[in-house]
Amino acid sequence: MAGSQDFAPDPRNADLKIYVNGALVPRSEAKVSVFDAGFVLGDGVWEGLRLHKGRLLFLEAHIDRLYEGLAAIQLDIGLTQAELVAEIERTVKANGMEHGAHLRLMVTRGEKKAVNQDPRNWLGKPTIVITAEYKEPSPEIVTRGLALATSDIRCTPAEMFDMRLNSHSRLALIRALIDAIERGGDEALMLDPNGYVSSCNATNFFWVKGGRVMTSTGDYCFNGVTRANVIALCRRHDIPITLGDFELGDVQAADEAFVTGTFGGLTPVRSIDGHDLPEALPGPMTRTLRAAYEALKDEDAGAA
Repeated sequence: MAGSQDFAPDPRNADLKIYVNGALVPRSEAKVSVFDAGFVLGDGVWEGLRLHKGRLLFLEAHIDRLYEGLAAIQLDIGLTQAELVAEIERTVKANGMEHGAHLRLMVTRGEKKAVNQDPRNWLGKPTIVITAEYKEPSPEIVTRGLALATSDIRCTPAEMFDMRLNSHSRLALIRALIDAIERGGDEALMLDPNGYVSSCNATNFFWVKGGRVMTSTGDYCFNGVTRANVIALCRRHDIPITLGDFELGDVQAADEAFVTGTFGGLTPVRSIDGHDLPEALPGPMTRTLRAAYEALKDEDAGAA
């Protein structure tokens, strides 16, 4: 079994350059200090980006989200948004990439003078790493779909662990995934503190009943760029959509369901807690929205 992040290995990735603090180095030389706050504590934020037809998709939304995260942890990286985008584009160009790549932009508080939690003990220089790899979602997943299993690990409110912050600290989400795997799932379905369906461990969750698309309010789930795009597409194409609080029993009785994320786009779901969904994969609404999302990607790529 594999989750929404499943991909086929690509031999071109062996010789790619990795961006580390301004230098472009071979994969084997891409290293950070063991005193780095990201390694020691998960003290940092990140973004995933897709390269599609020569353009980094929905780049403004991703960079805005990154800088919102940096502000939340009071980390000034000394680069404007335009300067950081130029470094991302330099990495893509150095690797000769035009299409079919997935990038991970990682920013941490950088090296600290001692291994401890206090952010005042950093040495004043953040760590910025950009990986660019040829990675496409597995084509089989569109017809195989994901099996979701509900985890006992809950999504949390902003005053505890803010799900809307793309933090390097993912341990609770990894625990949820382990929980789901032990229950026979590919990915975890997570509830909010009130017991309503909120999110998956790495993606946002949507379900369909009677031609209406449903998803959580967004209060306890990832601030997903793809999630926002799908909601906007529903409204653009007059597809009924409701953002609300839904019981687990409601979603288990769905006609179809899918998850969204930067890497996989829209990935169909085949079952929830052992309940097979009735529509053949991908379901009709999932097909419609996948097609609309592909058109939106091309529209965004054409805006360059």
